Amino acid sequence: MNYLMRVMVAMIAYLALPASAAVVILYHHVSDTTPKSTSISPAAFEAQMDYLAKNNFTVVPLLELTEKLRKGEPLPDKTVAISFDDSYASVYESAFPRLKKRGWPFTFFVNTDAVGTGKIFVNWDQLREMAKAGATIANHSSSHTHLPRREGSESAAQWRDRITQDINNAQQKIKQEIGTAPMILAYPFGEYDVDVQRIAKKLGYIAFGQQSGALYGKGDLQSVPRFPFGGSFTALDDFILKVNTKPMPLTEVEFYGDNKQKQENLIVRESEKPWLVLTLSDDSLLKKINCFATGQGAITTAVIDNKLWVQPNKPLGTGRTRYNCTAYAGEKGRFYWYTQQWLATDKQGNWTYRD
Repeated sequence: MNYLMRVMVAMIAYLALPASAAVVILYHHVSDTTPKSTSISPAAFEAQMDYLAKNNFTVVPLLELTEKLRKGEPLPDKTVAISFDDSYASVYESAFPRLKKRGWPFTFFVNTDAVGTGKIFVNWDQLREMAKAGATIANHSSSHTHLPRREGSESAAQWRDRITQDINNAQQKIKQEIGTAPMILAYPFGEYDVDVQRIAKKLGYIAFGQQSGALYGKGDLQSVPRFPFGGSFTALDDFILKVNTKPMPLTEVEFYGDNKQKQENLIVRESEKPWLVLTLSDDSLLKKINCFATGQGAITTAVIDNKLWVQPNKPLGTGRTRYNCTAYAGEKGRFYWYTQQWLATDKQGNWTYRD
């Protein structure tokens, strides 16, 4: 059975599970002075945490959710796990004291090469202090490279060896410095393709992206969604909407090229308009779903043979593009949500973006 078929089989397992939902939220900087695009102010962060506390959300360790994912167990509704990426010192300086005061767990995904290299980054003593207080320190690679990219004339085998070593180095360093290193991984920049997913799976990791959506049951354990908050996505209303979402009731996810030929990979050329095709357990939702693409707003959807076909209005630009599909979930303020990420090179297949 090929990788795509295994993903489809896993998605079908959703049908047997109740429509409960858990959400993983993601931050980078918690500061008023760091780059705005990846930052949330301490005041806005505190307001979001206050909302969770006042509205009967349960904040749990991310490892508690991943254990349920591994076992295919239902996830309790109104459950949130908090995560941070990128080794930034503001997590220790601003977020950690606030979460410690509440007694709330969190996971800090660190790119280990950066730890202790300057004031903007945490050091290992600070990470040990957080771990002692109940935080989980986890793998964000060692170099924070773009994992799907081949370098120069690198062969597929050389690329696999390099990426595997990069992930292994971080895991070994965390184990050495903290004493324990859980088998969870956050992809740098949230970037992955099926080859990266295969590496993560072979190494035994549950792996997280930065595409939006709620979790539940037996999904693809190498592309677990998280809701990122920072930059233009820090408003409390936006946070409230997202932490109350439910997972789209999917039974199958398929990818097609412009020519409607089925494809496996998520890397495309900027001249392309790839199709996302969704099959749902509830056909009545098909015509109620609205989809949006990065930089394009609302995009084309069509129901064909009880499947939702989704395509952008214009070719993708280079870099990361996400299709966000949502539908009202029948409860006030709650929506089903599914996001699919694509990575686009230029027309010649070259990577032309840096961040």
